[in-house]
Formats: sequence, structure tokens, C-alpha cells
Amino acid sequence: MPLDFTAIDFETANGSAASACQVGLARVRDGRVVATAGWLIRPPAGHDVFNEWNTRIHGITAEDVRTAPGWTAQLDRLLSFVGADVLVAHNASFDTRVLRAACEATGDELGAVDYLCSLQLARRVYDLPSYKLPAAAAAAGHAAFAHHDAAADALACAQIVIDAGRRTGAADVAALAAAVGVRLARTEPVAARAIAA
Repeated sequence: MPLDFTAIDFETANGSAASACQVGLARVRDGRVVATAGWLIRPPAGHDVFNEWNTRIHGITAEDVRTAPGWTAQLDRLLSFVGADVLVAHNASFDTRVLRAACEATGDELGAVDYLCSLQLARRVYDLPSYKLPAAAAAAGHAAFAHHDAAADALACAQIVIDAGRRTGAADVAALAAAVGVRLARTEPVAARAIAA
């Protein structure tokens, strides 16, 4: 099995994990990025206030997402891009929590998702003073990118995993996780439920 996966990154409007306002995706096949995507999301009602701190980080405002489709309208597009891939994210507990929390907030169903954390991977593969995404991506040879743009962050994350795969000679994501001693994890599914209007 080749090194195939999809890297994902979310930006959020506020401290709620359900407040996804942007997603970025990078599909990798046989250790090469073959497709990227990214788009704005109108956060679910009740999770849609834009905190000044978050906006200062990513630059996205409530006005930017005013006409963007909401989470439910975009979930199929996101899941179609991912397919059956293992998801990879830098600090994957955050991004998988956003995925699940947004589905819980909207009542959307989500199956279990296998994922790998590129932050944990970087800590095992590189010797760096910081393992934040820009530093780890630079170590992977991917130095300059628009940090906190979800699509750019997903691509940077993908490059870390590709580089780690090269360095270890791992044939697939499971072998890569095993080679460096990190866990390939799985989220709990989210059941569909009706949301009161």
C-alpha cells in the first residue's frame, strides 16, 4: 500500500470547536500531493460569533463567511474529497475535534475517522527547538507558506508526512506511524440527530 492520505486543517471563528469557518485539504497519493482544496464555511448557528483573537490569527471575519454555505451544505464535499483516506493534521486532536463538534452541533452523521498527528510525527523525526507547523514544515523542506490559511496549512502538514515517509522508508501511513512510534488513532462516530429550529 503506497503512502496515501489526506491532510486537513481547520480555522475556527471562536473558542468553540464547532465554529469551523475555513477548511483546507491536501490529497496525497504515492507520496505526492495530487490535489488541494480549501473554502470558507459559515459556522453553525450558536457557534458563529467571530472572536477578535481568532480573527487576528487567521484574518477571517463574519462578513467573509456571510454568503458561504454552512457546515451541513459542505460536509458531503469535504467527505468526498477525503474518501476513505487516513486524515493527517498538525495537532490532529484539534482538527478531529472540530470535525466531530461541527457535526454534533448540526446533527450531521459522521463515521469513525482514522487519523495521524503530524505534530507527534515531527517530534519523533526532527530535532527542532519548536515543532509548530512553520518550523516542522521548514524541516521538511517546505519553508514559506501563508500560515493560518487552512489550505496552505494542510499542504504544509502533508509535506511533513511525505518527508517523514521518505526518511523512514515507510510504505504507508500505518507503517510510518509504527516506524516512529506514534499512534494511528480513530475518532468515535457521530450519530445523526434532529436539531430544534
